[in-house]
Amino acid sequence: MPNDDTIKLLNECNAGIKMGVESINEVIYHVKNDNLRNILNKYLEDNKSLGDKTHEYLNQFHDSGKEPSTIAKTMSWFKTNIKLLQGSDVDEQIADLMTDGCNMGIKSIYRYLNKYPSANNDVKGLAKDIITSQEKFLNDLRIFL
Repeated sequence: MPNDDTIKLLNECNAGIKMGVESINEVIYHVKNDNLRNILNKYLEDNKSLGDKTHEYLNQFHDSGKEPSTIAKTMSWFKTNIKLLQGSDVDEQIADLMTDGCNMGIKSIYRYLNKYPSANNDVKGLAKDIITSQEKFLNDLRIFL
């Protein structure tokens, strides 16, 4: 049976991945540049794969997961739509939004890794895989900023 830290870390990873998937889905149809669209699709699939791994653990531990907070989702939606309405380079705005999201996700996962030190090592490894994916996404987005 997993300890509390394991379940809490998994739930935070699950919520973060859901937020990432929702964010990419929200902007992808506004993208003009095919290379940026390909990058977004690549990391959308990467997030879905990491989400599947998270759900495997959650199911194994008989937990249903956690949704992103309503406030976080609302603020993200508001910020995204304001940025996209600004009329400047849409692809640059999308890259900027995704960069902000990656930075928040990385910071949050590190915070939860520190907050839940006795989490299962496999789950900690999954959290680190999420961080690695977000860092690669950040790097790939830089040329569009």
